[in-house]
Amino acid sequence: MLNPVLITIIASAGILLGGNGMLGTLVTVRANLEGFSATQIGMMGTGYFLGFMVGCFLSPVMIRRAGHIRVFAGFAATAAICALGLILHTEPWLWILLRGLTGVAFCGTSMVVESWLNEIAAHGNRGRVLSVYRIVDLSAVTGGQFLLPIIGADTFQIFTVNAMLFCAALLPVSLSALSSPAPPESTRLRPRVMWAISPVASVGVVTVGLANGAFRTVGPLYAQRMGLTVDQVALFMSLGIFAGVVFQYPLGWLSDRVGRRGVLILTTLGAAGASLLLANSGVEMIYVGIFLFGGFAMPLYSLSVAHANDFAKPGQYLELSAGLILFFSIGAALGSLIVSMLINRFGPGAFFFYTSTIHLCFVVFVVYRVTRRAAVPRELRGRFVALLRTSPLNLRLARGERLPLPVEENPDDPVERTPGPDTRHGR
Repeated sequence: MLNPVLITIIASAGILLGGNGMLGTLVTVRANLEGFSATQIGMMGTGYFLGFMVGCFLSPVMIRRAGHIRVFAGFAATAAICALGLILHTEPWLWILLRGLTGVAFCGTSMVVESWLNEIAAHGNRGRVLSVYRIVDLSAVTGGQFLLPIIGADTFQIFTVNAMLFCAALLPVSLSALSSPAPPESTRLRPRVMWAISPVASVGVVTVGLANGAFRTVGPLYAQRMGLTVDQVALFMSLGIFAGVVFQYPLGWLSDRVGRRGVLILTTLGAAGASLLLANSGVEMIYVGIFLFGGFAMPLYSLSVAHANDFAKPGQYLELSAGLILFFSIGAALGSLIVSMLINRFGPGAFFFYTSTIHLCFVVFVVYRVTRRAAVPRELRGRFVALLRTSPLNLRLARGERLPLPVEENPDDPVERTPGPDTRHGR
């Protein structure tokens, strides 16, 4: 039987994830209907990911000062205010600002939820907790897409429903008898150390941001410009998200056995091939293409993180997770703007010519790195875990860390290893 506390937190998380997933698609679809240019729509995606970066730094400080429940309530209310603010005045500059605030709010609420999940999962049921969280994520984000055709993207009611979802996410947490877990500690972010741990992972998550971040924010615009209706846009986005989850586990299993970089090359080539299919085909192949694209492109983040973990030392995992999320957010902020400008200049087909180019460049880089550094032996390789890009604490939940681990005395030499069993994974 599931822990009642877990049910409470997962309920809040599911409502929150569903509302945020719906709002991301809604903003792009509605902005296009309102006559915003592709560049302006891309800047809204950039604003969101810049806000997310700010949230990574701001949220731990606020949680330590005000506590988990107050911070969750404040950020959920902020997200609701932003959703309602979008219908008060349809000016691009205002929407960009509101999307930035939404990014801060979503990062903060995610960090609160994952702090609680990490506390619960410390009692021996970590695999179940993470699995439930992943299922709720997939179900909520996919289901949220279909509220658009049901309610209508051209009405004010859809924004009201979205604000109601953010407010409803408050109820399970605020009306429960939950006690706050230990607040997240401050995390140093040292790009040089991130690069030293794994250049492949560093470039990989930037690649994911440049391509996948743009897909989540500008993908609905591509679908609309290809002639899809609102309900078809919802199906288009859902197929890409769903395929990413379906492909993620077999690709992760394969990477545990044959090596991360080989699977990264294979998967990235698959994403590039699917991109070329979408770029050169019409509407008749759009659903097949997006399923293949999502299936190959979405798992690249978790594969990159798993590769970095193979080289990281105990005590570096939280900093590593925060740094990789920062790199992803930088890529996503740039990618949203670049893609929107390309669509504005060359039409929707330019979107997937761009993603194919980005993925092929990453393949070249990984092949180069294979010649520069030996792979981690299989017996020292950690087990693959699928991750959400919600907060740095998600990696701690996946890895089984509850309390902070001591930082190595020489953190600038992150790849030196001591032979022996891989105790990081309970082996």
